[in-house]
Amino acid sequence: MTKQRSAIIELLRTQNNFLSAQDIFELLRKEGHNIGLATVYRNLQAMAQVKSVDVVRQEDSDVQLFRYCADDNHHHHLVCRNCGKTVDIQGEAVEQWAAKIAHEHNFTGVTHSLELYGQCSACDDKPAKREFFN
Repeated sequence: MTKQRSAIIELLRTQNNFLSAQDIFELLRKEGHNIGLATVYRNLQAMAQVKSVDVVRQEDSDVQLFRYCADDNHHHHLVCRNCGKTVDIQGEAVEQWAAKIAHEHNFTGVTHSLELYGQCSACDDKPAKREFFN
């Protein structure tokens, strides 16, 4: 565990929403950490491989967003496209469907991820700002 990785983990533990690597880099720099953007990317990718962070793609682009993951069980996400509030959700019907499709086509080792985007009740009366996805 490097000093840089510890700083990234500690920052992510304080956040409830998904953040881009650029967001994480800027927040760490504001906190006074001497860390490079490439180091942030490298550490986030390594953490994603061991599943210590959740990774989603921004709804309308290929930007990856990261969030600390305390739940090491397979799960999906419901994300508010206005404020970024994220809820971990289970999807038994999705799991059954994926297994059925894999079986029908003679595939094994199938993996998947699913993110649902909408607007949370706190943002229901607010116009969509999409500031979460900047």
